[in-house]
Amino acid sequence: MNKQAARLRIDLMPKWLLCIPLVAQWFWLGARFRSLTLPSAINPGIETGGLAGESKSTCLALIPPVAATWVAKWQTVSPGQDPHACREVSALPYPLIAKPDIGWCGYGVRRIDTDQELADYHAAFPDTAGYILQRYIADPMEAGLFYVRPPSARHGQLLSVTIRHAPSVIGDGTTTIATLLAANPGLRHLAAGLSRAKLAQIPAPGEQTTLTTVASLRVGATYEDASAQASCRLLARIDTIARAMPGFHLGRFDVRFATMAHLQRGHFTIIEVNGAGSEAIHLWDPATPIAKSFAGVFAKQALLFQLGAAMRRLGHQPVGTLALARAWIRQQRLIARYPASN
Repeated sequence: MNKQAARLRIDLMPKWLLCIPLVAQWFWLGARFRSLTLPSAINPGIETGGLAGESKSTCLALIPPVAATWVAKWQTVSPGQDPHACREVSALPYPLIAKPDIGWCGYGVRRIDTDQELADYHAAFPDTAGYILQRYIADPMEAGLFYVRPPSARHGQLLSVTIRHAPSVIGDGTTTIATLLAANPGLRHLAAGLSRAKLAQIPAPGEQTTLTTVASLRVGATYEDASAQASCRLLARIDTIARAMPGFHLGRFDVRFATMAHLQRGHFTIIEVNGAGSEAIHLWDPATPIAKSFAGVFAKQALLFQLGAAMRRLGHQPVGTLALARAWIRQQRLIARYPASN
């Protein structure tokens, strides 16, 4: 891809520049629907509807026990609790994933392999906030499934299916990971978070080495639009789970799975549920024309207000502007204090 084409990718745009048109549309929609926070009414079962500052454990807890087989086992660690006792009570084996209960973009998410690593994570975590311990899912693939069900509809639909590719390097049999990273401007920043032993590794020719636990754009991940491969069986599975979740109408299920064929058959493990503030991340596929990406983001924001208006007509009120601002500010302050992700 040439430099001109790269500049037209939405995933490479500076965040501040990307936000200008989106914020402008949000204020226009807020004026049109007489509420800047109307989308917070979409998911009454989640704080702020999932726009900001929501608890990830609250979102996961909406999934009823009958669907627990589709969810990676998890346990919260509240301020003041012993993480080792929490892990033992829940019979969570190593490796496991530790993640903030109030999180965003993978900040503070770490793979934990030993008691010492868990103790270190706990010591570095803010003592006023809780986090989640979750079974590590070794399946090699991860996807975001963006789901919506209007309150008047019996069944929902998948608006997007997106494969998330964690940042990785391809070996040539002679070059260390450190040198491979140094040659890739988009991944150089990852070197600071890798151990000396990892940086000194020399991947075999053609060997793909994944560099992070987190598959987020902010660490160099890429997103692949797989919406065209969504199947009726996949939709049926997600729809059954989502309809059983009280007060949930729109959001993204992040799942792990073995192969695309498994996902199409509805075989996956849910690792996270996100509410109204989540994105249909297929729009960040580098192959998507930037005009189409922006059109999709604008359409998603318009949908949020439309669904919020429908929920308001049913008696569900949005949170106040100050309450939403406080939730967002608390989230951002916590993110700044979380241990580094890996």
